[in-house]
Order: sequence, then C-alpha cells, then structure tokens
Amino acid sequence: MGISLMCAGLFGQAPMLHAQKKVAYLFTYFTGNAPEEEQICYAISHDGYNYTPLNNGEPIIGSDTISIKKGVRDPHILRGEDGYFYMVVTDMRSSQGWASNRGIVLMRSKDLVNWAHHTVNFPEKYAGTMFAHVTRVWAPQTIYDKEAKKYMVYFSILTDDGSCPYDKVYWAYANEDFSDLEGEPQVLFDYKKSAIDTDIVQDEDGVYHVFFKTEGEQKKGIRQYLTRDLHDSSQWELLPGTFEDTDKAVEGSGVFQRIEGDWVLMYDCYMNGHYQFCTSQDLKSFKRVQDTATQGKFTPRHGTVIAITKKELKRLEKAFPNDK
Repeated sequence: MGISLMCAGLFGQAPMLHAQKKVAYLFTYFTGNAPEEEQICYAISHDGYNYTPLNNGEPIIGSDTISIKKGVRDPHILRGEDGYFYMVVTDMRSSQGWASNRGIVLMRSKDLVNWAHHTVNFPEKYAGTMFAHVTRVWAPQTIYDKEAKKYMVYFSILTDDGSCPYDKVYWAYANEDFSDLEGEPQVLFDYKKSAIDTDIVQDEDGVYHVFFKTEGEQKKGIRQYLTRDLHDSSQWELLPGTFEDTDKAVEGSGVFQRIEGDWVLMYDCYMNGHYQFCTSQDLKSFKRVQDTATQGKFTPRHGTVIAITKKELKRLEKAFPNDK
C-alpha cells in the first residue's frame, strides 16, 4: 500500500455540497490494452455526449505510481456524500493475460487532481480463503450505502480452485478512510452465468438499477435487475431483454444522470471503434443518441462519468491543460 500525489491540507476543507450547480461532465477512462494505455485519463463535456480529452489525452496519474501491476483499467468515479471523490480501478496489465489480476486500487480525492491511493491484493489480504485463489477481480465500482453509512465496493471475481467457476459479482464495505476493504466479500448477485461490468444507480424513487454485462450465453448484452434492497436477493427483479440499442458487441456500461434530468447509458462498442450513448427518462427504455468515434487523442475504453461544477471544471482545466 502507499499514498502519493496527495496534498495533506486538502483533507481540512469543508465538504462539497451536492446542491452546487453542475455545468459540465467529467469522463474518466483508460484507452487500450497496451501497457502505456492502461492508465487513467480525463475528458470534459458540456452536453454529456461529446468529450474533449484533458492533458492532451495523456494520463492524469501514472499507473506505475498507484498499482501493483503497474497498469489499471475500468476506472469508476463517484462523488461522495462527504466532500470526497472516490475512484476504484482494476489493478491489471492485460499483456500478462486476462486471468492475471489479483486485486483493485482504492482512491480518494478532495479536488479531482490529487489522489490518495491504496492497493488491495486479494491473495495476501484473504490468505486461506477462496479469495486467495482469484485469477481476476474486474471492474470495481462504489456506491454509498445510506443505511450502513458506508461506501460499498462491488466487483466480479473468478477463481482457479472451483469455488467461483464463472465471473460472479461480490461486494464489501470500504473502511472509513477508503484505504482497505472490511471483512470478506459477500455475493451481491448470482446470475448463474458469467456477469461482469456491473454498474448501480439509484433513481428518485429509491429503486436501485443494477446494470451488468452477460458473458456466458449466446446473446451477450447489458441486462438489468431492479431492487429496493441491495442486500436482500428476494427483492431483486430481473428485467427481460438487454438494454443496449445496438446489435454490436458491447462492454463497460456506465450510467449517469444528465444535468437536464434524463439518464444516459453509455458503453464501449469495442469491436467497432466507437462509444455509444443512449438516453432514457425511466432507466428502462433507452434510445441511441449518437456514436462517438474513438480516434486521435480520444480513444476511451470502459469508463464512467460524473457531473461537475464550474469551479471543478476550471480547476481541472488548469491542472491538466491542453497545448494550443
């Protein structure tokens, strides 16, 4: 574990209020499977659909400074309830194989620029348990559990000892300073076939929408559960069909609410060289808005988006400027 790129004085700042007006969007993503591409990058948008990379498309933090494998993938960013921003990433270099990652990285920031980081190596932390046999811990994400008043991290795992023979989604609470996981992970849901790239949002009525990608069937796609209780499987309802508005192969779904109030489902059409953005009013019916080509300095892979304030936008543009 380690901490880097952190300005100590930032922890003393007053919490940032959710009520502050949002004016733009921050997209955090990685760019490819080569070692130099498994890095965290930023891009900015004013409409939620069209993005301009920051820092000339270069990483905003070096993977070799934050991860065990010296590469990270699948960044998920969350605006916390306490003035912090939270990011979790897969600790992995795909050049070592698709079953080569053994953990995740937990990150926390007050300003979106300086990040504290801690690695969680599952074989070390969970020695003597099934989690010591993980061959991958993929696409971690975070959501705030209002009842527990804790941040819940969820991810899919696979093991090589038969205890988890297909990708299954687990969860664990993060500790108070977001430096580690508490206790052993528990099953979030069991689709009975491989499920990866889970993304959870809660609507205005308190219903959780659990999006995930299916792997172990002929028609792969993005499916969805509904529930009012993430920890009571008897309340989960699997909706019929898939939710991508394409017949192309997709992965890395990310859902966020636009400033205007509608919801966006975005995903990587990884075989076709573009990201696809869809809109919805109810999180159940999505219509394609546009395909955004992944080219030039903007080649996003599996990432996520949050809305940001004018002050946050200016801070990011100052910290990660583009050459004119």
